[in-house]
Amino acid sequence: MNADLVFDPVSEELLPSGRDENSWAESILINTGKSFRWQKKHLAIIGLTEERGSLRNHGVAAAADAVREQLYRLKKGSGSYNIVDMGNLRNGVNIQDTYDRLRMVCEALMQKKIVPIIIGGSHDLDLGQYAAYESTGRLISVVNVDAKIDVEEKNKEDLSASHIHQLLTYKPNYLFNFNHLAYQSYLNSAMALEILETLYFEAYSVGQMRNDFNEVEPVVRQGDMLSFDISSIKMNDAPGNVHAPAMGLHAEEASQICWFAGLSSKLSSIGFYEYNPVFDERRKTASLIAIMIWYFVEGFYHRVPEHDFQGNAFMKYVVSALDNSSNMVFFKHKVTQKWWMEVPYPNEVAGKQKTITIPCSYKDYITANQGEVPDRWINTYAKLI
Repeated sequence: MNADLVFDPVSEELLPSGRDENSWAESILINTGKSFRWQKKHLAIIGLTEERGSLRNHGVAAAADAVREQLYRLKKGSGSYNIVDMGNLRNGVNIQDTYDRLRMVCEALMQKKIVPIIIGGSHDLDLGQYAAYESTGRLISVVNVDAKIDVEEKNKEDLSASHIHQLLTYKPNYLFNFNHLAYQSYLNSAMALEILETLYFEAYSVGQMRNDFNEVEPVVRQGDMLSFDISSIKMNDAPGNVHAPAMGLHAEEASQICWFAGLSSKLSSIGFYEYNPVFDERRKTASLIAIMIWYFVEGFYHRVPEHDFQGNAFMKYVVSALDNSSNMVFFKHKVTQKWWMEVPYPNEVAGKQKTITIPCSYKDYITANQGEVPDRWINTYAKLI
């Protein structure tokens, strides 16, 4: 990928005046129009200026630069930063061209084990983020954070209201799991929830999340990509969206989700969409998104490898079934204290791989010990049939 052909450089006017060696601006490589190498980085920022997919939230084209202005002024975290800001992706002739360009860029980055951090534009652009996984040749899981479940039938005028419908019906189908966080019941029809339930996908309202926020962590940990609509955050904390709700996620909760995402060694891309500076009082939303990115990056640099379930890093727990059927197997990492559980493939579809190991919580382990099968186990098993 020749970045000079598809990216516009970052304006030097966005850089802080005065040199501060501890600032973000001094800790990362920024495309300012000079030749730069992106291939050996850990993380790459991609700004988006495409807004043709949003019918009512015009102004999101300016989001990336507004966030950069706040982000560059933050202090560097504790990680050994190896980050590049690629600049703003040039829009295509039509919106499908922009999707394809984002797909191409994310593909190129992920092939080099670089995590894209996408900022700006309308929420339908996560279709380009999602399409980048097609070339991996494997099933993936998506985590979507949004006050609305955008499963309306395809609408050419407001693609951001139907992008989840397009994602769920995308061909070829390589979507194994879809989890929706922070929906608000009064903004969604019962049909939207029924669609996800029929597919054995899960949706969590703001209220459900707030009852036990620790249960959000394994949901995020299961995702390969995370798509974050800023309209999921309440208006007082993030007014920069024409649809900003009176109630929603708190700023601290949004940042916590990004921390969970950063810590997850499985998650390989994240996008922040629908921020509109036109409505952003005192740049509160831009500042919050910058902080959310800061927490994601800080989590990334605290990642711990957690894949060798047969190694010494894990404790194995076997829960005997009350009806003498097959046991349930759980794993707990000795350092991170995170939990996983095995789900067997049905006999008729089992090949060389007999089980799949998915993230879970301590509460799932307790549920199994009480003789009940966790919902997470049931929904996963149903998708394996």
